[in-house]
Amino acid sequence: QVQLVESGGGLVQAGGSLRLSCAASGRTFSNYVLGWFRQAPGKERVFLVSINWDSGSTRYVDSVKGRFTISRDNAKNTVYLQMNSLNPEDTAVYYCAAGLKGGVYEYWGQGTQVTVSS
Repeated sequence: QVQLVESGGGLVQAGGSLRLSCAASGRTFSNYVLGWFRQAPGKERVFLVSINWDSGSTRYVDSVKGRFTISRDNAKNTVYLQMNSLNPEDTAVYYCAAGLKGGVYEYWGQGTQVTVSS
């Protein structure tokens, strides 16, 4: 059974940083892409960034380029999201997801709350 467990969320002041972790288990993730999404109150869940588990290649949306960095530790089966220069608009529940390359994200974590105060 595949499990994705996020951690590292919390309350931070504007301009601060947080690092989220996503511990993945239950299968090997070769040929998979792992991504981070977020859902702000009253809004739809949106894609932020992804990483190819095999190659390490990444893709970012423009709104987080230069502020957020995704990385992975294959030995620990963990993906990280380093978030810097946070602002109140970054307040959301952050989700980790996994899916086959070229496919849909089929596995999701339970989410971790990030709150940025002004």
